Amino acid sequence: MAKVLIVEDDKDIREILKIYLNIENYEIMEADSLTNMRNLLNKEKDIDIMLLDIMLPDGDAIDELPRIRTINPNIGIIIISALNRDREVIYGIESGADDYITKPFNPREVIARIKALIKRLKKQEDTTEKLEFGSLEIYPKNYTVIYKGKFTEFTTKEFEILSLLARNPDKVYSREEIIDKVWFGDEYITDRVIDVHISLIRTKIGKDWIKTIRGVGYKFNKNNETIEQKE
Repeated sequence: MAKVLIVEDDKDIREILKIYLNIENYEIMEADSLTNMRNLLNKEKDIDIMLLDIMLPDGDAIDELPRIRTINPNIGIIIISALNRDREVIYGIESGADDYITKPFNPREVIARIKALIKRLKKQEDTTEKLEFGSLEIYPKNYTVIYKGKFTEFTTKEFEILSLLARNPDKVYSREEIIDKVWFGDEYITDRVIDVHISLIRTKIGKDWIKTIRGVGYKFNKNNETIEQKE
């Protein structure tokens, strides 16, 4: 039975969600503020799904997403928000949420999204748990990077680019291929966007992990640990 945490300051919305979650026999927990959410996350390490309102009395929940992932890397996060412009939805997903539902919503849709996310997370459990290259550890399931023994914070897209290159270290990826794999061919994503993301990745783990292949694209340097030792 999945455990679902509702983080929502509107009591009526919490009650509606609880009715439908109870029908599915989910175990339900509630928080009406970021403070209460943090307290629950620190005590309950086995929460499966979080239904997260963005605008809470004591802050913006978007800023909490990296911390949530650190406390519980396995949790599935579905934002439920009245903020419904495309840029807000995209920002929510890129900040670390798995899904985004806008208010007003159909409770049945919420249940369907929860079931789909649980299935997706279950499939991820069967994939590679860890990519390790000396001082660099990449955990695809948890969107987590450990560099030189320390947790290193990545945005969703930065992580997906790094993971893509690291999974296939012998392949050179063109910018167009990265756009296709990470942004699913979004026509609004340009080569410059890829270059900026690569630059940001390098500022976090060093410039040598990703090689620029002039006139072609980028390639992961799996022997970077040896380079570090020589330096």
